[in-house]
Amino acid sequence: MLVWIAFIALILVFLALDLGVFHKDEHVIKTKEAAIWTAIWVTVAMSFSGVIYWLFDGNHIANPTDLTPSKAVIKYITGYLIELSLSVDNVFVIAVIFSSFSIPPLYQHRVLFWGILGAIVFRALMIVFGVALITKFEWIIYVFGVFLLYTAFKMLKSDDDDFDPRKSFIFKQVKKIFPISTEMHGHDFFIRKMGIRAATPLFVALIVIELTDILFALDSIPAILAITADPFIVFSSNILAILGLRSMYFLISRMLEKFKYINYSLVVILAFVGIKMLLSHYVEFPEWLSLSVIALALIGGVAASMMLAKKEKA
Repeated sequence: MLVWIAFIALILVFLALDLGVFHKDEHVIKTKEAAIWTAIWVTVAMSFSGVIYWLFDGNHIANPTDLTPSKAVIKYITGYLIELSLSVDNVFVIAVIFSSFSIPPLYQHRVLFWGILGAIVFRALMIVFGVALITKFEWIIYVFGVFLLYTAFKMLKSDDDDFDPRKSFIFKQVKKIFPISTEMHGHDFFIRKMGIRAATPLFVALIVIELTDILFALDSIPAILAITADPFIVFSSNILAILGLRSMYFLISRMLEKFKYINYSLVVILAFVGIKMLLSHYVEFPEWLSLSVIALALIGGVAASMMLAKKEKA
């Protein structure tokens, strides 16, 4: 338990430094700053693989799936890359939500900070539940596999332009609970108007992002559980990927047009992981194959997006 407590304490320190020191004064996150922070978070996450090796090498943490230190590192990196790649789709949706509720760039970081704090709690609960299910009922892995294949198919057929946060079920439910103001009031989530406490568009955007992230977690958690059922590897790879989501949003959201074909990469990744789950009791997929498929799918999606964007421009 000491390792878990130390890791959660480290995450809380990161979050405190982020909001209390590095982003104490609200400002618009420029592309250069976002690129630097994205590089920092990726470096922190990749460096943590050294900690994973040390933990498993010295038996400092429970090892329910009997992983060797090197295998634990590969599974951690694979899980991290899966979560990071699936987060790209999350970025597209967040951009639509901010645009729909007219959230100024000045306050977007604040919304994402609190959104990610809530996401960490919900993801932790879902991971514990998912690991418990796979451990208790081996057949549940087939359910996860079918679900991921269905998600991949749905993603292939869906059109992001159809998503309207103001018409979503989540927004309608929030509207029933809180009176909603159409006016922004600085970075406040609530204002008092004519004696009534009303939610600002900032709070509505936060709730919609929070609950949307839970829906995304329904894809990403089973995808990582296909790689390993070790709870610490699943949790640490997932949370470290989420921590880098804010900076990645400010970096990628300004280049959405350039990455319009990245969705096909996510379809390939989800489909591969779904097939891997369905065949898990019959075929053993080597770890290098999972890493290669994820890397090639992402590189292919980015390359295709940039090449086709150049052709369209020409």
